[in-house]
Amino acid sequence: MKTCDFLVIGGGSGGIAAARKAASLGAKTIVIEGKHLGGTCVNVGCVPKKIMWNSAIIAETLHDAKDYGFDQISPSPINWLHLKQQRETYIHYLNNIYKRNLDTSNIEVLSGWAHFTDNKTVRVNNTTIHAEHILIATGGKPQKPNIPGSHLGLTSDDFFKLEKQPKRIAIIGAGYIAVELAGILTALGTDTNLIIRHEYPLRQFDISLQKALIEMLTQSGTRLYKNTKQTSIDIDNKGHIQTDAYQNTTVAGIYAVGDVTGRLALTPVAIAAGRKLADRLFGSKPEAKLDYNNIPTVVFSHPPIGTVGFTEQEAQQQYGIQNIKTYQTQFTNLYHALTERKTTTVMKLIVVGDQEKIVGIHVIGIGADEMIQGFAVALKMGATKADFDNTVAIHPTAAEEFVTLK
Repeated sequence: MKTCDFLVIGGGSGGIAAARKAASLGAKTIVIEGKHLGGTCVNVGCVPKKIMWNSAIIAETLHDAKDYGFDQISPSPINWLHLKQQRETYIHYLNNIYKRNLDTSNIEVLSGWAHFTDNKTVRVNNTTIHAEHILIATGGKPQKPNIPGSHLGLTSDDFFKLEKQPKRIAIIGAGYIAVELAGILTALGTDTNLIIRHEYPLRQFDISLQKALIEMLTQSGTRLYKNTKQTSIDIDNKGHIQTDAYQNTTVAGIYAVGDVTGRLALTPVAIAAGRKLADRLFGSKPEAKLDYNNIPTVVFSHPPIGTVGFTEQEAQQQYGIQNIKTYQTQFTNLYHALTERKTTTVMKLIVVGDQEKIVGIHVIGIGADEMIQGFAVALKMGATKADFDNTVAIHPTAAEEFVTLK
């Protein structure tokens, strides 16, 4: 039997972050992973998605090149298989980096699927491991709806296995993945149809972003089918592990972070939660926990979305409609000054009270994915509208609009 201080089940972003942090604090740590190190983000999520998004951005830039005087440059069909091979080569490179980092941290990695034999003991293959603290960081997996013909469809994981670019596709969904894949495939020339259950996609986002996204999806050539309900799906049985504010499960000594908890399925959230947990267990910081409030996020749509804090509706519910004020602008990015193809930028600040403390920042437009990080810091620190107004603008940029809103 092996023994350790900290056993991590799942070698994804959250699990590895917690494991390395715990090891740096002196905890003997073991990681169990059944597939590839790096988890969803590295293998079938953020990283390959961003590579595909980059290829779509290049396709759009090639389309625009003639408007900037590059007469000999024009879009051409993408070599899908070449892109897939290059993408997989890069992912394998990242897998090896994760393994090397774990080795450097003196963390043992076991390959296989873990099974609990009791609340302190886990079995993987023919090895039994006893640990004082066990973290479940197994992530999530896509599920197909239980309706006739669903076996013919692809999940987001399957998308990255495609050897050929689909000529025509129907995407069912209204969240991050559906919107992002729709934008990527449309830009690369696939006849794309997006089917959503309600009037707008990204229903947890501010309504201004939802409306702008609808307009730009349609403008780009994505066909949108609204209010299409799939009544045969069971939407309640998601199988998440319940955790408290400190990532504790209902069993003492067993914890969970990441997608498996159903709380903000974002890679940086899993990493931060895992590190806070390690601090609490092994770093003499008994109150360490992740603050799940005001976490920024990006949707790599076309153009991208960046958002942090309350939506307008959430702010009204939290503070009262009479205490809320919004500042909003809409414009065409200077990049499009010469291009036939256009996208719109929409920016919105939501403030509360006489001091106009900023409680929500939302943007859709070119560069939104990069600019939101810095503005999220300002919101987290308690910035007011006056703080933004007192900041000198950087011109000409899109981001300057946030500090010149009237």
